[in-house]
Amino acid sequence: MRVGPGSDNRNDMGPLVTQQHYQKVKGYIDQGVAEGAELLVDGRELSVIGADGRPSQGYFLGPTLFDRVTPGMRIYQEEIFGPVLGVVRAASLQEAMALIDAHEYGNGTCLFTRDGEAARYFSSRIQVGMVGINVALP
Repeated sequence: MRVGPGSDNRNDMGPLVTQQHYQKVKGYIDQGVAEGAELLVDGRELSVIGADGRPSQGYFLGPTLFDRVTPGMRIYQEEIFGPVLGVVRAASLQEAMALIDAHEYGNGTCLFTRDGEAARYFSSRIQVGMVGINVALP
């Protein structure tokens, strides 16, 4: 993912809007580490260099990826509104669907599969607003 000034159309993601929100999202990342999630990609130390070769001003935070997130963790329970993704592992499709349906913020979910029957089962029974099958939701 390319992170940089929002005025550059080549960038996938710009800065966070305020320093306060930057600190809040960074705090979620710190909390995820403290609670035992496995930090695979750490976006906290991102340095964005502008077209002039100097560091860009702004509240830039790079994509962050956690694995081994559990439902008891704060990064699972709350909406972060930042570039943070957590992987929650489930033993079965039914277990995964139960986690999704039980979550307070059931805005959208995606299933990636080669099994058409699983796709139909999932999309007809999951209780969220948006469902993607083999496509990511924006």
